[in-house]
Amino acid sequence: MRVATWNVNSIRTRYGRVIDWLLREDIDVLAMQEIKCKPEQFPREAFEEAGYELAIHGLNQWNGVAFASRLPLDDVEIGFPGQPGFLKGVDGPDLPQEARALGVTVNGIRLWSLYVPNGRALGDPHLAYKLDWLRVLADDTRQWLADEPTLPLALMGDWNVAPLDSDVGDPSFVPGISTHISPEERAAFAAFETVGLTDVVRPLVPTGYTFWDYKQLRFPRNEGLRIDFIMGSPAFAELVTDAAIHRDERKGDAPSDHVPVVVDLSVDAEDEDYDRPMVLS
Repeated sequence: MRVATWNVNSIRTRYGRVIDWLLREDIDVLAMQEIKCKPEQFPREAFEEAGYELAIHGLNQWNGVAFASRLPLDDVEIGFPGQPGFLKGVDGPDLPQEARALGVTVNGIRLWSLYVPNGRALGDPHLAYKLDWLRVLADDTRQWLADEPTLPLALMGDWNVAPLDSDVGDPSFVPGISTHISPEERAAFAAFETVGLTDVVRPLVPTGYTFWDYKQLRFPRNEGLRIDFIMGSPAFAELVTDAAIHRDERKGDAPSDHVPVVVDLSVDAEDEDYDRPMVLS
């Protein structure tokens, strides 16, 4: 069973590239981030014709997460319990939630597609939101694993954190000035290891970036960031047999600024009869 995550940076712009890659690389399940559309705007027919069913959570032209799967998507869940909201210039509880988290179960494996808030700038309210968002998700993850210690669980997506200095090749990211690399953000990322998850890709792919800005020739100069991760529970990590960062997807016409991250699992992905694709909003 081959599982992947990809910040596609507007699925309506890039669905042809995404579907071509899905078929060429024999992907069973893809978690997508930054789809930038509502469910009714998603190019679902093209995915269905390629043999994929969908779960989609998008509210407007920003953010948005989705799954495409050749296997049935069960237990679809929009957002995690207590997920913080955000509204610029407004504090307090009950702020509107953004479309940043979507959970599904495939073949008994619990998967989440996550688009972690960017943070914007040190001292910005969006950074406080980002840290709170990660804190609540880590607390939920701890509870999920306490309730089901043998649960194969993976949190996948664009984490907007470069946890190690070796994950930073973009010279515009400066310690003490930039987000993504601050001690607070790195500590928030490390908290997921404390609650029992591990980066299942790094042991197999120790180097390599997953994001290159469109500006300043960042990709030709290989001045990127490693900010897209698959963090797995012990039961999920035991299933991983191989992993890859598909750098070449940053090339060509109209690429996303992110590339896919893929893991192979020692789980049979056999076709089953199931109902038409599920789309949620």
